[in-house]
Amino acid sequence: MNTGAGGRVRLFLDSNVLTAGIVAPWGLDKAVLSLCAARVCRLVLAAAVRDEVEENLLLHVARLGRPDAARIWRDYDRLLALTDPEIVPYPTEEEVKSARHLIRHAADVPVLLSAIHCRPDWFLTHNIRHFTKTAAARAGLRIATPVDFFRALATSLTA
Repeated sequence: MNTGAGGRVRLFLDSNVLTAGIVAPWGLDKAVLSLCAARVCRLVLAAAVRDEVEENLLLHVARLGRPDAARIWRDYDRLLALTDPEIVPYPTEEEVKSARHLIRHAADVPVLLSAIHCRPDWFLTHNIRHFTKTAAARAGLRIATPVDFFRALATSLTA
């Protein structure tokens, strides 16, 4: 598996992977975050994704009791501290307008542009209905699910 700058694979995570990794007790999303927390991989965090994650967490913790809600926020803060993510700023409104043709779902344009700007090794998402192979080709990105990422990782380890 190719590595990015500094020898670490740079992972751009969509909000659904980040949110699931924070709230789920186990799974591949949490495993991706663990690779970033251990600094085996470099977390690339778009401001647009960060804001979506925080909105999702607010909705999630509203259904929990106070101790569980507090734990979720502690886990999120701890994740940010451990990963020291590479932050990608919001694209400009003009950039968003001019790139609208890249992806069908308008709300995903800022996320896709953020990924294009930082050129990660992998863009991980569960939303392959919006972040399609066509969108990946137009953007010049490797977009995959966490399952696909771990399969590629396993193949590179046995090659």
